[in-house]
Amino acid sequence: MSPTVVLIHGAFADASGWGGVISRLTAAGHSVLAPANPLRSVSADAAYVRSFVSTIEGPVILVGHSYGGAVISNAAVGADNVTALVYIAAFALEEGEAVGAATALGSEGPPPDLTQIIVVRPFPDAGEGNADAYLDPAVFPQAFCQDLPPEEAAIMAVSQRPAALATLGEPSGPPAWKTLPSWYLVASQDRVIPPAAERAMAARAGSTTVEIDSSHVAMISHPDEVAALIQQAIDAVG
Repeated sequence: MSPTVVLIHGAFADASGWGGVISRLTAAGHSVLAPANPLRSVSADAAYVRSFVSTIEGPVILVGHSYGGAVISNAAVGADNVTALVYIAAFALEEGEAVGAATALGSEGPPPDLTQIIVVRPFPDAGEGNADAYLDPAVFPQAFCQDLPPEEAAIMAVSQRPAALATLGEPSGPPAWKTLPSWYLVASQDRVIPPAAERAMAARAGSTTVEIDSSHVAMISHPDEVAALIQQAIDAVG
């Protein structure tokens, strides 16, 4: 049975960002699903994705962008039908590592401090020290998606999905990349996750790695390359 590809978006975005990749994979005859990532905490989001995957008959390839990488690394643990992981400019965390800390991997200088460009808004029952974080719309296009048309970037800036601050500091559990084959796309012009950190995480995970000249949103600006990498994973495990 050919695997179902499940696409998990990251913070400050939603599943619509996978549109170009979805159209290419479905045109190639693959089954694809792109659920909403709750963006509440690593453990809660992973539990949600694991529950979602449990409803799928047959093998699954999990694909994560940005924070979605942290989610799939945890969600695949205990999900027996997940056969591979694909990271698209994403966090492939080590056990005990948090998203905020991972941005410093492989760097010779200080990593970007996203807390300087976020707008914080409360949400009910968030708990002490927690709230929703949005990227400041004024800097969103330059920080998140500088290689997209300005009109598209502007719409993304005002329609972004926030991530709870808890997603930045919660340590990862044991990652599934230690037992599953993985693929990784490094975005060499990423201004959210430093490319050096992406390379370090890909190497640590033993991922089959490609690097392209892309902003953080490679799945939007370079859907052909992203779909091709996912196809490599399908061919390898399918």
